[in-house]
Amino acid sequence: MEVKWVEEFKKYLTVERQYSLATVTAYATDLKNFMQFIDDSGGAESFATIANTDVHAYMSYLYEQAYKTTSIARMLSSLRSFYSFLMKNKHVTNNPFIYVQLKRHPRPLPRFFYEKEMNALFEATKGDDLLSIRDNALLETLYATGMRVSECTGLTLDAIDFSMKAMLLHGKGSKDRYVPFGKYCAHALEKYFQECRTPLLTKFKKQHDYVFVNHYGNPLTNAGVTYILNSIIKKSSLTTTIHPHELRHTFATHLMSNGADLRAVQELLGHSSLSTTQIYTHVTPEHLQRDYRKYFPRT
Repeated sequence: MEVKWVEEFKKYLTVERQYSLATVTAYATDLKNFMQFIDDSGGAESFATIANTDVHAYMSYLYEQAYKTTSIARMLSSLRSFYSFLMKNKHVTNNPFIYVQLKRHPRPLPRFFYEKEMNALFEATKGDDLLSIRDNALLETLYATGMRVSECTGLTLDAIDFSMKAMLLHGKGSKDRYVPFGKYCAHALEKYFQECRTPLLTKFKKQHDYVFVNHYGNPLTNAGVTYILNSIIKKSSLTTTIHPHELRHTFATHLMSNGADLRAVQELLGHSSLSTTQIYTHVTPEHLQRDYRKYFPRT
């Protein structure tokens, strides 16, 4: 993303607005955190192409990290001011944060996909061509483990244990964790290794240990994962948008809806604090229906 625009903004705050060094530093930190999130999740490559999906995912991420409402409000103000500056200087044509409002009551629920929607996504990856096999394995892995996009692109062959059906993920702050995966993910990965990854690396004479590759056999990037997920959405029967982080939300939500223990979900997601995981204690309409039929005497 355009670091030079950030530097111009900092100069503007210092010279024209005459803000203190501490205030300018706070603005710069907020922008840096936003840029890091977009980079880690494979979002837009330019401030000019940030979409509402990116904004929604970032706001959800801030709540997930258990920031106080006052802190999120400050971050939002920094980004809104930055985009106003970019518009004033004709670097961008719109401010994606202008209509984002913080509510002073309980946090909004994280956006996730229902099981029927996930089935539609998996249906869209069916096919025997190389990239369909790759896309199916990628989707199965993201959904089965709840891993972050950066953990997915950093995944190596030696981190997958098929006998134990578990993966060793390298999370934020050098925190490693083991996450299990099921038979669907195992089958998809085995097929991908045999019928897609090995042929691509052989064809383009590539040698590396990264699990997921692009159509040239190079390691898949964060932006590449986002591109693939958007392609899957377009092929599916769904009329929604997708952000990689939403598959992580989906993983956690489906676990909780089917009775998983909160601390187990915390461990699987790699959250250092249980309060961060508590955003997933919401219930889905399916869960409400199931409990209603189970406990209400006249159904």
